[in-house]
Amino acid sequence: MFTNFELNKIKSEIKKFIYLKILKRKYYRVGNCAKCGRCCKNIYVKHGKSFISDPDLFNKLKPLHPFYFDLEIIGKDEVGLLFACKNLDEAARTCKIHNKRAKICRDYPMEEILKMGGTLAEGCGYRFEPIEKFSEILDKMSR
Repeated sequence: MFTNFELNKIKSEIKKFIYLKILKRKYYRVGNCAKCGRCCKNIYVKHGKSFISDPDLFNKLKPLHPFYFDLEIIGKDEVGLLFACKNLDEAARTCKIHNKRAKICRDYPMEEILKMGGTLAEGCGYRFEPIEKFSEILDKMSR
């Protein structure tokens, strides 16, 4: 029989294995939403390998992705079109359709933000912590 400590250690190792080896992740997402609303503004939408930069293409893609109907184009920069979500209640800084929100919103923030060179908004309640600590990596390398 295992103790609670041993069971928790086993669960932790299984979780680490799934994240690292199966999902190919490097970080755990930790924290909670701080309800700043910044993640609902200045959104880039990636289609294929690049970000959408043509309004006509975006309008053609809308029927394929219901979430796109919730977005409005607010600008454009060197990366692509910038969008804002129509479901953000500006006063309360909460989502008007929170229980029905899109998967991309449920999964925010995703590790891909870091891989693309992005950062989390200032004041965001989420953060990323490495799955493997640097000391663990050094330990493995020295063996």
